[in-house]
Amino acid sequence: MAKLSTEEVKHVAHLARLAITDAEAEKFAEQLGKITDFAEQLNELDTTNVEPTSHVFPIVNVMREDVAGEGLAREKMMLNVKEQEAGQVKVPSILE
Repeated sequence: MAKLSTEEVKHVAHLARLAITDAEAEKFAEQLGKITDFAEQLNELDTTNVEPTSHVFPIVNVMREDVAGEGLAREKMMLNVKEQEAGQVKVPSILE
């Protein structure tokens, strides 16, 4: 893979709203080059018989059903409340 130039690094930093110096851009270009070279090694692997996958385990939809359940009783919940008023949790005002 082609080495990233310091100008490309500065451009990406600008897009990310990051202020970097010329020395940092050179350092990051070198570091990013090493990362992309390492990732490029994956292209050397023979993946002919490897099925594409999004997960390492053959599992399907491990999410629970989205079912409404009984909530915590108000009286029990209010035992942990510092201040309450008319059955509601009273919190400090943040707006004037």
